[in-house]
Amino acid sequence: MQQLRRVGRMALLAGLGACTMIGSPELETRSPERARPAVSEGVPAAAAAPRAPEPPSAGGNMAEYEIWGRRYRVLDSSYGYDERGVASWYGDEFHGRPTSSGEPFDKDRLSAAHRSLPLPAWVRVTNLANGRSLVLRVNDRGPFSDPDRRIIDVSHAAAVELGMVETGTASVRVQAVEPWQSRTPGSPGGG
Repeated sequence: MQQLRRVGRMALLAGLGACTMIGSPELETRSPERARPAVSEGVPAAAAAPRAPEPPSAGGNMAEYEIWGRRYRVLDSSYGYDERGVASWYGDEFHGRPTSSGEPFDKDRLSAAHRSLPLPAWVRVTNLANGRSLVLRVNDRGPFSDPDRRIIDVSHAAAVELGMVETGTASVRVQAVEPWQSRTPGSPGGG
C-alpha cells in the first residue's frame, strides 16, 4: 500500500509538470451562509482558529490532469462541496517532500490531499464511525489509489485526531468550509 502511494505521488509530480491551465472558471456569485465548523474535543486549537483567505496556489490548480490513465477535473470553486466516501492517510514516506501546491508535506501538521478541490482549500472531515470532526487545509492532490471509493487523504496528525490510524481508512463526510477558494486568481473565493 505504501509503495503504491509512493508511486502515485511520483506519477502525480511528473504529471503535474506536464499539465497546463485549460479554460476559465465559471463560479457562483451568490453569498453563501456563514457557518463555523464544529470541531471535536481534543482537536488542536489551530483547527478551530479563523482561517484567512489565501490566493490560489501556483501549483496544482490546472483545469484538468491525468494520473494512471484517469482524468481528473479541478473544481472552479470549493463553495458547496459536500461528499461522503472513504478517507485514507499518509505520513512518513512523504514527510518533507513537496505537495502539489509546492509546500513541503509535514505529517505532523493538519493537512489533506484531494483530487478536485482548488488548492489551498479548507474542509471539515467527519469520521462517520466515531463522530470526530476536524478542519483541515487541503494543499495536495490525491488519493489516486482506489479513486472510486477514496475521496481524501489526510496527514498522519489528522488521522490521529480522527481516530483512523489503526484502521488505515475511515468512512467520512468531507465538506468545504470558508473561506471559499477558487482555482484562479481574481475569482470569487480566490485571491
